[in-house]
Amino acid sequence: MRHNFQELSILGKLKEKTSDFQKRESQLDELNSFPYDNFNDLKKMGYTKLTLPKEFGGGGSSLSEFLACQEQIAKGCGSTALTIGWHMGAILEFAEHRHWNNEVVSFLTKELRDGALINTAASERNAGSPLRGAKPSTTAQLSADGQYYVITGEKTFTSGAPVLDYLFVTASIENDDRAGVFLVSREAEGVSIRETWDSVAMRGTASHDLIMKEVKVPAGYLNEYVTEEKKSRRTGWTLHIPACYLGIAGAARDYAVKFAAGYRPASLGKPIGTVPAIQQQIGEMDTLLLASRHFLYGVAEQYEQHPHHHFKEEIGTVKTFVTNQAITVVDLAMRIVGARSLSEKNPLHRYWQNVRAGLHNPPMDDITYKMLAERAMKETETE
Repeated sequence: MRHNFQELSILGKLKEKTSDFQKRESQLDELNSFPYDNFNDLKKMGYTKLTLPKEFGGGGSSLSEFLACQEQIAKGCGSTALTIGWHMGAILEFAEHRHWNNEVVSFLTKELRDGALINTAASERNAGSPLRGAKPSTTAQLSADGQYYVITGEKTFTSGAPVLDYLFVTASIENDDRAGVFLVSREAEGVSIRETWDSVAMRGTASHDLIMKEVKVPAGYLNEYVTEEKKSRRTGWTLHIPACYLGIAGAARDYAVKFAAGYRPASLGKPIGTVPAIQQQIGEMDTLLLASRHFLYGVAEQYEQHPHHHFKEEIGTVKTFVTNQAITVVDLAMRIVGARSLSEKNPLHRYWQNVRAGLHNPPMDDITYKMLAERAMKETETE
């Protein structure tokens, strides 16, 4: 994996901040908490604009470079990595597809260059997953003079809610069979956040509800319609999800290895890392992490080298494989450390909670397995 000079500089800064992020992570156990200090650090080093194309004042980072940074952030704080990943990924998607309309590009790229944060708001309570075809109940009505849309509705899983500046909101357009994606300012009248996020896993993402009551949005901020072309767009940027859980697993592994090298029970008289059973567990962790990294970054490299190949199955499989291996790594780390891994002061119990959140990020395991099975069955039809 090749790195450009700027990315190496940013990655080095992220490594320097890993210890600080780890020390702060326990603060995120509190309800309605958020890693404000971590986000301030990321802004100061220019990370939030790393995936913005260079012609708009960004870093022009590649997918592989982005993933390496995300993995490093997650070693310090999983919630920080997953939250900033949605922002960075939305920009990287634009860098690849240039699907924002001219008015949105002209306005939003300047805001992002200056440190603004953005996320997509698509999920709705009791509506099902957008990936499974759920139509938004949030509505957008064009004004009589055609100058603006009035948006009303609620969205769930709005990660980074306390610090977002803009959102891409999916809404059904009234008197139109189509749905659209609208750029909405967090400061617009009628926009508010309902603090509903009480998950014990990834609590620091602050994925609260977004409430919109008759929010006026300029007509030019209808960024795009939800079409089959949009649904079939390449989504390499979503690999930030498994990169996050790989980072968490790496942090758990590092903690367990350091513990095994330093813990000397009186009955043993030497570090438990010298015991064959512990060595096997360490070897298992490293095997799973090595396989996961090669799979993740191998697919990312192929994705970059073959812009006309979709990689839908590969991306889904990476997410499923890496996330499940990360869960196993954290479990092995806890077995090495023993009962003290469940102590409130021990980071492993937090890693264990956070890494399991990956099971509920898209695509879900059943979607990936179904996709692979359907491809396998089609292959038999052509034989």
